[in-house]
Amino acid sequence: MEIGELVGSGRSADVYAIDGDRVLRRYRATVDTRREVAVMAHVARHGFPVPDVCPGVGQGRATDLVMRRLSGPTMLRAVIDGEIAPAEGGRVTGRLLRRLHTIPARVSDDPRDRVLHMDLHPDNVMLTPGGPFVIDWCNSLEGPPGLDCAMSAVIIAQVAADEESELVVPAREMLVALLGELGAAMDYGDGLDRAMTTRGANRSLSAHEVGLIDAAGSLIRELRAG
Repeated sequence: MEIGELVGSGRSADVYAIDGDRVLRRYRATVDTRREVAVMAHVARHGFPVPDVCPGVGQGRATDLVMRRLSGPTMLRAVIDGEIAPAEGGRVTGRLLRRLHTIPARVSDDPRDRVLHMDLHPDNVMLTPGGPFVIDWCNSLEGPPGLDCAMSAVIIAQVAADEESELVVPAREMLVALLGELGAAMDYGDGLDRAMTTRGANRSLSAHEVGLIDAAGSLIRELRAG
């Protein structure tokens, strides 16, 4: 399999074109992609919008994942370019979370547990002609849905609390809309505390980003109270 041009880079992986229909996601660290493939296949069977995975194709490395190539911008790029309003981005994120949390856990025997993405934010949503698709499932877990909702809120609130960011205003608009869309599904108690702790332990974050987590949590609770 020949690897083509670099088409995207994230915190932990690079994405390369293979041909017009497929891309290779290659993690920089030693990450076994088999669990991620299994999770994506599980949610796809339940009708959730994820890229089709090509199991066994190009799997010369455990860090490689070959998927169908999606066309369209990330939702973050669409917001920055003015193609969609920040509030609509928040509502779309909330609807995707609620839809995901209708899917039963793949492994857990606890009937209350659901599949959690744990990194669902506008830069991990692709706006394709067929609708929004969710990418980057390497952080997925199984557990209470409110935790996943809280994690998405914390990630967006970090930007909304960052006075150095040019996206403070749209991020706040997005956060308000997200919390409104989630309603009672959002866990402002233990779920938010756990999301903040988990986010703070993410080694891919800069010291500046980690320093925003407390302010993000305070903003989320302030918006609830307001």
